[in-house]
Amino acid sequence: MTEDEILRADQLARHVLGFSRDNLFLNLRFMDSAVSRLVPVPYQGGCMGTDTRHLYYDSRFVLRMFRENSLRITRIYLHSVLHCVFQHPYVGTGVRFDLWDLACDIAVEQMLHDLALGCVDDSCEAVQIPVLEMMHKRTDLMTAEKIYRCLLDMQLADSQYAQMQSLFRMDDHRLWYVPAATPGGGQGMGYPSPPGDADESDMQDEGLGAMTPDEAKEAWNRLSRQIQVDLETFSKGQGKHAGHFLQNLKALHRERYDYADFLRKFSVYGEVMHIDDDTFDYSFYSYGIQLYGNMPLIEPLEYKDARRIREFVIAIDTSGSVQGETVQRFLQKTYNILKSQESFFSKINLHIIQCDAAVQENVKITTQEEFDSYLKTMQFHGFGGTDFRPVFRYVQELIDKKEFRNLKGLLYFTDGLGTYPQSPPPYQTAFLFLDDEMNNYEVPTWAMRVILETEDIMEE
Repeated sequence: MTEDEILRADQLARHVLGFSRDNLFLNLRFMDSAVSRLVPVPYQGGCMGTDTRHLYYDSRFVLRMFRENSLRITRIYLHSVLHCVFQHPYVGTGVRFDLWDLACDIAVEQMLHDLALGCVDDSCEAVQIPVLEMMHKRTDLMTAEKIYRCLLDMQLADSQYAQMQSLFRMDDHRLWYVPAATPGGGQGMGYPSPPGDADESDMQDEGLGAMTPDEAKEAWNRLSRQIQVDLETFSKGQGKHAGHFLQNLKALHRERYDYADFLRKFSVYGEVMHIDDDTFDYSFYSYGIQLYGNMPLIEPLEYKDARRIREFVIAIDTSGSVQGETVQRFLQKTYNILKSQESFFSKINLHIIQCDAAVQENVKITTQEEFDSYLKTMQFHGFGGTDFRPVFRYVQELIDKKEFRNLKGLLYFTDGLGTYPQSPPPYQTAFLFLDDEMNNYEVPTWAMRVILETEDIMEE
């Protein structure tokens, strides 16, 4: 192609991208800000792709696709934008990039199925459905992270991976894995450095091209939160088919908890017979040995203050599905965290209470051996309605009977809603909700809310 032909092809390709953008504006009002963010930059990659700041496009590819199916480029355009909205390119180095690419593509294509937009090409959807149905059987939550774990478990052969990739691959992900500090961006893969004088006025006035990667990441985070709020409030009508779309947004912005760190909030100070290395002065100790023979000048302190869990309550809601193996694994995980953190005193005062609408069982644990025995022999009681108040009344009775001297925390493990006490108890309280559906739970202002997924409990 001559230089004039290349210039003309680029102009036509930009018009096609503008046509796709305008189509998405009309059909996805809650996505208007996101759709207009990427700065278009031509490249010789034979496809389209993004680094979350630029939309790289091969003019010949865009024109060929548009000639074959005028809605195909619109689907690819939206596919790339959704990768940015859900922050798929921001992935750590510990993942398998090939499976992560496929998982992200499957998650995005599932959302496009749900949206059922007339402005995007849907000719690919029929062949994708069997794979999507298969993934649904493995996970109800079709996020890239969940799908990635399923793909790892499936241990795909090369031929299986290639077949699935051919069904879902729409854009180029290579620039996701190029370090931002690499001189010239991704030139080795056909990506040019974004030109400073590129004519972008026909596409948008304010894009992300001039931002650093970190600034772009923060911008996409704000945009995705705005989209979630819009879908949940003003654009409910437009988002009625966006089931997995909204579910992915909730998963993206859901608070993540480190359960081990959380347990430390329930710890108290106590004196433990143990050498305090922080206060041990080796210089004086050595000087005494040299001066007096085997007589050290200063002995180390044989105690130190340690944050260890001493007295607390674990309440188990047996009214719904929180029972059986899940409860045992939760208790085992809690126990393992405590042991690994040296969180137990030599003697503890732990009460494990099973309850539904009433207290069904209370087991007192004072040693690690008793905890081990309880986990091996525990049985479940209850299975009625959910009422949180009886547990708090019962614990107050234990306090009045001097069963607790310094109770600092109560963990209430549940999977649903119940009736809360109106007044706060004189100890820290946390409601641990087991939820895989990205629901939100309201708790009293005096209580802490921790939402855990089954995977958090079941993992070793």
